[in-house]
Amino acid sequence: MALLFKSFGEKLKKESPLSINMPTKITILKLRRKEDGNVNQELQWLGNSLGLFNLRDKDSSCFRVFITLVKNARRDKTATSDGIAEQLHLSRGTVVHHLTKLMDTGIVIRIKGGYILREQNLHNIVKDIKIDMESIFRELQEVAEEIDQRIN
Repeated sequence: MALLFKSFGEKLKKESPLSINMPTKITILKLRRKEDGNVNQELQWLGNSLGLFNLRDKDSSCFRVFITLVKNARRDKTATSDGIAEQLHLSRGTVVHHLTKLMDTGIVIRIKGGYILREQNLHNIVKDIKIDMESIFRELQEVAEEIDQRIN
């Protein structure tokens, strides 16, 4: 069981998205990083490396939703799809689409009628993703071994 988020002064223990039989899509891309110190470019690189944003997102709306959630996490604040849509001047449908995608990756969770990042900071999110991936690979190795034993 992973600690997902500290919210409103209390620790909320939730099961890892992988442990509740919910499909989680984890995409990791190896991208060249520009080291110029620009926080927005660093956040864009991080999100792109995690497969969060794609070329179809012409107006960077998913990136903007992600940034809103990052800012809210620093203040222990949940966000509603309506609130994000109003703040970013996007349609609620666009925001819900991006929130769903971010939830599918396991980076965002829904709680108390709103949305939050899985962890309060990006460092812990990356650590959790690494743990999730290690768990996936352990299971893949176990199944592969079982299959090898059955067919040999």
